Formats: sequence, structure tokens, C-alpha cells
Amino acid sequence: MCLGIPGRIVEITDTANYLAKVDVSGVRRTISIRLLEKDPPEPDEWVLVHVGFAMAKIDETEALLTLAAVQKLGTSYVEEIEAFDSSSII
Repeated sequence: MCLGIPGRIVEITDTANYLAKVDVSGVRRTISIRLLEKDPPEPDEWVLVHVGFAMAKIDETEALLTLAAVQKLGTSYVEEIEAFDSSSII
């Protein structure tokens, strides 16, 4: 199963290449924010992350509600976090 999961932008690491560090449930990874180049996220904003890309900006309430719902998926949630933890776009 492949899910989009909320992540909080920790820092913009490379503005020229549209890269940012995101925190997803305690796991930090560099992701691409290129798909949001017209309205790039800032640190402490939330995005929906899918396969290493920020797909959309979301508000904190929506992010926390989504995380709570996704965590109820049990094994699928754990597998998604493990896949996120072991992935890299660079």
C-alpha cells in the first residue's frame, strides 16, 4: 500500500533545487517541493508527502487528523513509515 502522509517542513535545504527536510512521525527526510513551486511551503507548514514529493500544502488540523486516521491502519502505517525512513531522493 502506498499512502500520502502528512509531514511538517523542518527547513528548506536547497531553494534552487526545491528540496526541503520534512518530519513525518519523527522520521526526517529530504523531499522535493518542486510540485509546489508556485506556492512553496515554509518551515513549520504541513504538506502531504507521497513518494518523496510534497503533493499539497495542508493545514495543521487536517495534518493531525489525517495522521491519527492513518495510524489506525496499523501494519500499513508502520510499513509506510519504514519505507519513508529507508528512502531518499538524493
